[in-house]
Amino acid sequence: MTNSVPTEPPESAERPLVRALTLIPATAIILANVIGTGVFVKARVMIVNVGTPGMVLLVWICAGLLTLTGALVYAELSTMMPRSGGAINFLGAAYGRRWAYLYGWTYSVSIGASIAAVAILFITFLNDLLGGAIPPWALKALPVVAIVVATGLNLATVRSTGRIATALTFVKVAIVLSVGIGAFLLADGSWEHFSLSAVGDVGQDIPESARLGVRGFGAAMLGALWGYNGWAIITSLGGEVKDPARTLPRTMVGGTMVVIALYLLINAAYFFVLTPMEVGNLPQGQSVANATVLRFAGKSAAAVMSAGLVISAYGTLHTSLLVGSRIPFALARKGLMPAGLGLVSSRNVPAIAVLAIGAWSLVLALSGTFDILTDIYIFVMWIFYGMTCSAVFVLRRKQPDAERPYRMWGYPVVPAVFLAVTMFLLVNTFIATPGRAMSGFLMVIAGLPVYAYYSRRLPPEEPRAWLGHD
Repeated sequence: MTNSVPTEPPESAERPLVRALTLIPATAIILANVIGTGVFVKARVMIVNVGTPGMVLLVWICAGLLTLTGALVYAELSTMMPRSGGAINFLGAAYGRRWAYLYGWTYSVSIGASIAAVAILFITFLNDLLGGAIPPWALKALPVVAIVVATGLNLATVRSTGRIATALTFVKVAIVLSVGIGAFLLADGSWEHFSLSAVGDVGQDIPESARLGVRGFGAAMLGALWGYNGWAIITSLGGEVKDPARTLPRTMVGGTMVVIALYLLINAAYFFVLTPMEVGNLPQGQSVANATVLRFAGKSAAAVMSAGLVISAYGTLHTSLLVGSRIPFALARKGLMPAGLGLVSSRNVPAIAVLAIGAWSLVLALSGTFDILTDIYIFVMWIFYGMTCSAVFVLRRKQPDAERPYRMWGYPVVPAVFLAVTMFLLVNTFIATPGRAMSGFLMVIAGLPVYAYYSRRLPPEEPRAWLGHD
């Protein structure tokens, strides 16, 4: 007779994820993802886009209100369907399996671009901290190392990842507050900077089609929306949020309002300390926050700021990998991606999906530039943000009796405004940067033959199957 020895269960496509995220870590994941890199670098591009500090602040306000509107929409939909994959379920319930797949496909492909861009900035900030000591070849290689490390850490439990995100969030908020408050208390700045403009020989890398006027405003909005990007990520973790009916609306709406306030503070600080021309003439990828602190607090404080920016960039990298992996996981569970992506490890993590997103991000980290990668990512995601917003109208008509623990404020006016602004942004992007917009559009279309391959063996879909909990 042999003794049986208990062993860890094997990876299984049937093992569910665990609802372990409570209000604080869930909100921290949003803040850790949103406050990442954009708000520290995008002011350089935006001042060239729109010309004056006042217009830059107006862009941040408009983008913030648009983001808040989207958060209200997603709060209603996510409490109806608190499941892994977020908008996959919303679009599937409203428009069917094909559109759910195209969103998941596009997100899975483009999140790699976002992660690669953040990894590039992570190393850029690290180079600033080290006084430019990293050689050029290492500047290209080290983003790969950063992605590998973040991928490995995301193989831990979601509870552990939530704790990491909480710690990183405190660092991020402290950075924004120290720059914003420090600038107004310590800097020899001037409010007269807000009456100046950045025109002429600035921002040589920015096309003329994205400067000033309506097109410049729209281009700046894309930059600001990159800074706000991540407000909807918690919906992808819907199957891992505890008490989703209460937690999801609070995290998205409350977290978005906090970010708007912080972003207005730090951008006002930039232009209080630096003139618009000084901001516009900063090298591509250099942190405006670091240049601001260097001006009013000296090299020692700037070094501390650089260290904080390194941590902040890593926080976004970490949470992007966390959330990005849940989309292909959810598609695999629906039979729309390789079955291996739907496996859950003994730590209750979709380990294969984490590794797949990490590997794809490595490929993209070796090509492209920060602004090109982020603009393509934002463009394709806002196509689906608009579709998801319209899903509120569709589902209130198609599923009037479905359980809705949270009903969004301002329906139908608020989602209608969101849709109108989204359409403007998409059309303007095609006019201002047609090459990048077309690249994003082709990315979406490329998913159709892949969908046809996986869907051919699936049974007829049932719209109500998208509703409810995991």
